[in-house]
Amino acid sequence: MDDFAREIDVRALDAGQFIRLLETLHMLGTAGAGVELSSLSTEVLASIVQNASKEQIRAVAEHQELRSVFLDEIFRRMSEHFLPEKARHVDLVVSWRFTDGDGEGGFDRYQTVIEDGACVSGPDLGRAPDTTITLSAEDFIRMATGNAAVATMFLTGKVKVKGEYAPAVRFGTYFDIPQA
Repeated sequence: MDDFAREIDVRALDAGQFIRLLETLHMLGTAGAGVELSSLSTEVLASIVQNASKEQIRAVAEHQELRSVFLDEIFRRMSEHFLPEKARHVDLVVSWRFTDGDGEGGFDRYQTVIEDGACVSGPDLGRAPDTTITLSAEDFIRMATGNAAVATMFLTGKVKVKGEYAPAVRFGTYFDIPQA
């Protein structure tokens, strides 16, 4: 599946074609055809995002089902890319709020919990957050795949932090963020 995905030049697709391609891959995975987004390596997913236009990633973020698929997949993979040696003495609960969602208050909500040298992430885990980070799903998809300058996003106000600011700034250092 990775070889197939590497061969597709997503830059040649308009946003609608890009969405239809991802919808088809997702549908095939749901049907049990053995072709699914979750089977792609993290590096290939990062490469797809890197090669996609802003319009294509915005279309993913605006597509109710694909938005959820991408966010769920990123959070599912967080523990795989967690660097416990970088977070030895860290106990942290980060709540994520993604704008233009269909959850409470218009946000999609996820949490990442780092404690006892482990990382667990997923839809809101019901923990009291130390830090709440609010941003668009589009910006998060780029950030989580190593395709956005995180510092610039903080400086330009694309990322808003409520609660402890320092853990939000250090958060990325606890992970081996994939490179395309």
